[in-house]
Order: sequence, then structure tokens, then C-alpha cells
Amino acid sequence: MQMGPDDAIDLSLVKRALVVKLRHHGDVLLTTPVFSALKSRIPNIEIDALVYADTHAMLDGNPAISRVFAIDRAWKSRTALARASEEWRLLRLLRQRGYDLLIHLSEHPRGAWLSRFLGCAYSVAPDYAQRSKFWRRSFTHRFSLPKNAHRHMVEWNLDALRRIGIQPGVGEKRLILVAGTQGQSEADKLLEQYGIEAGTFVHLHPASRWSFKCWPEARNAALIDALARRGEQVVLTAAPDAQELDFVSRILSLCNAKPVNLAGKLSLKGLAALTAKAKLFIGVDSAPMHMASAMGTPVVALFGPSGEMEWGPWSSKMRVVASASHPCRPCGIDGCGGGKISDCLVTLPEDRVLRAVSELLDQ
Repeated sequence: MQMGPDDAIDLSLVKRALVVKLRHHGDVLLTTPVFSALKSRIPNIEIDALVYADTHAMLDGNPAISRVFAIDRAWKSRTALARASEEWRLLRLLRQRGYDLLIHLSEHPRGAWLSRFLGCAYSVAPDYAQRSKFWRRSFTHRFSLPKNAHRHMVEWNLDALRRIGIQPGVGEKRLILVAGTQGQSEADKLLEQYGIEAGTFVHLHPASRWSFKCWPEARNAALIDALARRGEQVVLTAAPDAQELDFVSRILSLCNAKPVNLAGKLSLKGLAALTAKAKLFIGVDSAPMHMASAMGTPVVALFGPSGEMEWGPWSSKMRVVASASHPCRPCGIDGCGGGKISDCLVTLPEDRVLRAVSELLDQ
């Protein structure tokens, strides 16, 4: 018999729940098994989400989610009165929903205030020892944090459910990302424009908003040339961000091969649809890497200062390439000494990445 905590909640009393994840794109995507598992155990439940507005696409269209509420980061730049007006409007909307359960999945202090303001019968959040009594007393349940870096964030998120008596099954742990008709149309038009068929190309997304997670331009260029010699068509992508676009331009300037450059040309939904059509994804620790996992595309992921045990591809069809000669990793530091350049990535050779590519493509 499967045992649970003595204070497991009465699921029959939960009609509506709010899941809060105020983090970045990849973090939000890694919460999707929470929605799936909760919906599986309480089929008639309505589950809403509260995220930052720019991460909305990670949850939009998810069949387990009723509504996605968003906080615009731009509110910070408005006047105090305008920001208060937006905050109050959101709080009233949330309160009108009448939630029975709040699941807060980060250290953001907003979770404690929401728990008190919304008056949920049940609320669960991480048990941060350093937090004040106000935090600890704001939730009916708190789940323990791992004491090492060997627990994936998907499991960490699902611990919130385990704490209240829900043991997720293996089939409920899959990442869910819906590209939608607009995303599919974006990807199809671009592939048609360049005469590329689905399933025939390798998708390389070399950039990240965090430069210390990136593999050097020269090594990316050498990889592209090696893939071309192997007969692979490479499609490059990046966010429509000046820093990322410049990074891709520098890579292309060092290439002998001519990859298809779609950098800055796709929305998040379009990027999801494109990577679903690739036969392989190659990238660093970033949201697009998690998106490829969600779309079922085989993934080769390059890791440096961040830990693959926590943040690696959530997929059985994957290879992680990381330095074995840097015992200091994963350090979690923004480059060696905080210098934005990570030696464990700079020295990572192309042949190891190519070996991982071959292992997946030749299966």
C-alpha cells in the first residue's frame, strides 16, 4: 500500500487550484508535470497558473490548465500608483476564482502574501529554513528541499504534490508544451522557404541569455563545419535579442559551411514547432533545450557551471556533454571568479559533442 504524509489533504475538497511559478521560461516549463499529475488525480479540478507575462507561452494551450494569469515585469517601471492599480486588479481576479489549494514553487515572497490574501484551505511551498516566521506560517504545508544537487527540478516541483499526499506516476512526469497552430505555421513557412523537410535537419541553438553558459563561437563554428562534412543540414536559432544575434553572427563569420540562419525569426511557439521537426537538438543549458525535451526531440546538451542533475534534459533521448577535468563544476557561478567566462565550457572539445551527436543519430 502506498503511504503518504499524516497531514495529506482531502482531495475531494479541492475544486480549484492556483500554481505559482515566478521564474524564467525553462523554470516554468519544468512545472508542467505538476499540472498533469494534479489533473490526473482530480479530473474535475480547475487549475490556474500565475507566471510572469513573458513566460506565458510555456503554459498556453496546456490541456490541464484552465487559465493563465500573468504579472508584467514592466510594472516595476511604472509609477507607484499605476503599479498598485495593476497589482490590485490581479489580486481581485485571483480572489474571485475561489481557490481551495495554492501551490507555490519558488522562493518569491509573493507566495506568502497570496496564501494569506486568497484564503485557501490548503497551501504548500518550499521549506526555506532561513525564511521568517511570516513565510513559514503562511502555508499549511511546506515541502523539504534536497540537501544536494542531485535532484532534478521536475522532481523538486513534484515534491509539492508529494507533500500533500499525491504520489505522481511515471506517466505524469512528461513535460507538456503546445506549439499551437500559429507556431506550426511559423515553422512550416520558414522551412518551406529554405526548402527543408521535417526530420532532415539538426537544430542548433547556441545562445543563452546568460553568456557564462555559452560555448565559444569558434567551437560552435567548428561543430557546424564538422556536421556539414557529415552531411547534416544545420538550422541555427536564437532569441530576437541583440546580444544573442551578435553571438550568432560571430559564429557564422567563422564557418566554412552555410547553415540556415533563423536567429530572431521565430516566436517561442514557432521555436517549439521548429524543434519538434528536427531530428536532433544541440544547445546549452537554456529554455530551448528544455523545449526540445518537451517536444520529444533527441537532445545533446552542453553543461558548464550549472548542474545537469538539476537542470539536464528531461528526456530519455539525450546526451549531456560536460567537462570531466574540472572538479569544481557545477559551481553555479556566473563564470570563473564571476568573470562571465566558464573555463569548463571554453575547454570543452568539439569531438566530444560530435560523439554525442553520433550516438543519438546513429541509434
